[in-house]
Amino acid sequence: MAEPKTTKNFLEEGKEAEGAQKLELAVEIYEKILKDDSLNTEAYDRLMIVYRKLKDYKNELAIVDRGIKAYQDYYNSKTSKSTKVIELSNKLAKSFGLIDKKGNTTYDPEPIGKWKKRRLGIEKRLKPKKK
Repeated sequence: MAEPKTTKNFLEEGKEAEGAQKLELAVEIYEKILKDDSLNTEAYDRLMIVYRKLKDYKNELAIVDRGIKAYQDYYNSKTSKSTKVIELSNKLAKSFGLIDKKGNTTYDPEPIGKWKKRRLGIEKRLKPKKK
């Protein structure tokens, strides 16, 4: 009896599809991975690359935003409910320069920071060029 495919198997299939220039198939495979595991960084990265190869910047931007949202939701769900822990965490973060005086974060954990930079590049590509 054949063993069920793992995420690793699907990632390998996606990369093979990319290598064979079957980019639409690669998109389907990576989307399937993300349906099952919304925090699979490698699937997000590969999907962004495929959309870049297809010059489909709107979908690339949508994937970047989806990945950022998934990770922000994940990190926000990990927040402690204890006020004492929150207070101590904020003091520590301020002392390390991770939060400014207004309480805004100055640091994005990976892969959020990397994807925010990628978003800026995509947005530049989507802006109409001035003549």
